[in-house]
Amino acid sequence: RNHEIALFMDIGTNGEIALGNNEWLMTAACSAGPCFEGSGVRHGMRATEGAIESVKIDRDTLEPEIGIIGNSKPVGICGSGMIDAISEMFLTGIITQKGKIVRDMKNSRIREGEDGMEYVLYKDNDRSVALTEVDVENILRAKAAIYAGVTLLLKEAGFGLDAIERVYIAGGFGNYLNVDKAIILGMLPDMPKEKFSFLGNTSVTGAYLCLLSEDMRKEAEEIASKMTYMELSVSRSFMDEYISALFLPHTDINQFPTVKELMQRA
Repeated sequence: RNHEIALFMDIGTNGEIALGNNEWLMTAACSAGPCFEGSGVRHGMRATEGAIESVKIDRDTLEPEIGIIGNSKPVGICGSGMIDAISEMFLTGIITQKGKIVRDMKNSRIREGEDGMEYVLYKDNDRSVALTEVDVENILRAKAAIYAGVTLLLKEAGFGLDAIERVYIAGGFGNYLNVDKAIILGMLPDMPKEKFSFLGNTSVTGAYLCLLSEDMRKEAEEIASKMTYMELSVSRSFMDEYISALFLPHTDINQFPTVKELMQRA
């Protein structure tokens, strides 16, 4: 099974991507920005207690149903919550394919805030947690960089999505990342859900193993020496792929057949 072609994605401030099997590896890194870790989003935070980590929006009332880490009072929203929220906002018509909030929707959840239009996920007497149009733009830029990196790596290696047997996802998302919602966002490739596996915070685990085991450290060095690195910043195609991925889910909707079907139903 080690001969199977796998895709590895570590989604954080940088999107590290690897493609290959036990015989060869191609890698790339794209600057996604730190928004999935909480920065650059007004109410963004890491996946710790009080973070909204899951969102479902009622199609008729536009009322959100939120899941909070630690089942406590929400104080912000983490990466998985952002992915859920934007995907749901798109499917319910709150935002357009360009990520713009539709201004003429008559609903108390949609309002003009300090930073422009926003959708309110939670509100009480003390505080509110909302996603602004600026937040959505930042998240779309991050997901576009990640998806563009994946697309370019596949093209460079000469493979289509159908060649990939497994997709391994790493990053500080906490316990919850909804694959379907991440595909709707256009961050993950449109592939069957059973092909995805979650590895958690692999950088911490890898450092821990290398500190404890000399054999593990040697193995890590050996794997690194076999990697072929693709520098995206000098690639002429990267910016084209990036701009194409700035839409929900993508300018080429045929790359996302399951999302296309959902849009047609809506």
